[in-house]
Amino acid sequence: MSDLTPQSEAPTPTTDKITQAARETIYLCNFRVSVDGEWLCLRELNDISLTPDPEPAHEDPKDPIAIERLNLMNMAKLSIKGLIESALNLGRTLDSDYAPLQQFFVVMEHCLKHGLKSKKTFLGQNKSFWGPLELVEKLTPEAGEITASVKDLPGLKTPLGRGRAWLRLALMQKKLSDYMKTIINRKDLLSEFYEANALMMEEEGAVIAGLLVGLNVIDANLCMKGEDLDSQVGVIDFSMYLKDGAHSSKSTEGDGQITAILDQKNYVEELNRHLSASVNNLQAKVDALEKSNTKLTEELAVANNRIITLQEELERVKEESSYLVESSRKASRADGTANGQVLGETRKQLKEETQLRLDVEKELEVQIGMKQEMELSMKMLEKDICEKHDALVELRQQLDEMRTLNHELSIKSQSSEAGGKQKSDIISRLEEKTNQMGSTIKQLESSEKDMAKQARNLNTAAGKLLQRQQ
Repeated sequence: MSDLTPQSEAPTPTTDKITQAARETIYLCNFRVSVDGEWLCLRELNDISLTPDPEPAHEDPKDPIAIERLNLMNMAKLSIKGLIESALNLGRTLDSDYAPLQQFFVVMEHCLKHGLKSKKTFLGQNKSFWGPLELVEKLTPEAGEITASVKDLPGLKTPLGRGRAWLRLALMQKKLSDYMKTIINRKDLLSEFYEANALMMEEEGAVIAGLLVGLNVIDANLCMKGEDLDSQVGVIDFSMYLKDGAHSSKSTEGDGQITAILDQKNYVEELNRHLSASVNNLQAKVDALEKSNTKLTEELAVANNRIITLQEELERVKEESSYLVESSRKASRADGTANGQVLGETRKQLKEETQLRLDVEKELEVQIGMKQEMELSMKMLEKDICEKHDALVELRQQLDEMRTLNHELSIKSQSSEAGGKQKSDIISRLEEKTNQMGSTIKQLESSEKDMAKQARNLNTAAGKLLQRQQ
């Protein structure tokens, strides 16, 4: 096992020093980061032993699995924080070649692999976190699109590659935190894939899921068609998270203010995007309700016309029936010996007219009921439209306030940048004045030397004159 970070050229430490340094160990999955003399070493647990003799002395009371979970959680915090800070400073959409983003996926892969149960296949034992990620589709239907896209990607032959592709698609969709919370809350399903002391089964997994919410402020555009996700080696680069404390303490207050303003600006822009999407959805719903209202109004007008026509037809049938009854009565009074066949036909016609009248009355009642239902639905639609309109007005006001706040933050950012430029101009002017003063000092020094030479010459001449006078 090779050393990672040599600090000085020193002789190889003795066995006692190695044993003492190995006890002071940071556990990370199956590796240890330890101080070996004057070297920083990364070693596998199977490669070294903590004691030279078989008798264990002074065992660590802490659970190694708990230490692994804590270290993985801390690494996740560092990677997420570093990714957000670097992405905000970069100020553009992230791609697959961005180093902090690659390290974030490596850390997430280690977190999801922690405590996985081994599954026996005909090729041997296999550990893959693709199985737990497939549960998201059953718990959250909207995640089915990601799962289908992963399965349709060409070139993915292993569950590990599909799991890596799923993580990247979820990050681009800005739903990674929601999906992780969904599966962490169902520990009864996760117990099929993880051991009881795995990270996903403990509170550290919930903490990591909460930290992933911060990634919603960054935008990523990752192309996975030409990327070999099956054979990539997930190695954590610890050098990215080792910072110089002296350098960080020298950061100026102005830079901190500019960073805070940029963070607020990004947050407001994200909030503006959500509000704009909500306004567009409500506007679409209002348009659909207006179209439905217009259609119902037309149907109500047609129903009113139909009711008026049926009422007129009913009046006409009543008049015809009364006329037939009167005519039959007059005919029976005038000619009591009229033909029975004519009387039968008259009765048959009267019966048909009566049946027609009853049918018309039933249809009229049905149309009246439909008219009442349509009036009730119209009132409910009008009420719903009023509520949607009020909500739309309120959202527009909030959007205007957010835009105003965004404008103010932009002005503050510009003023901060102008202040930084003024400071740099003042520094350059001071440097010029310093250079001028240095040149002036050099001139004064040269003139002082000349004056000293002249004084010596004068003293020499004065001495010669005194000698001559004597």
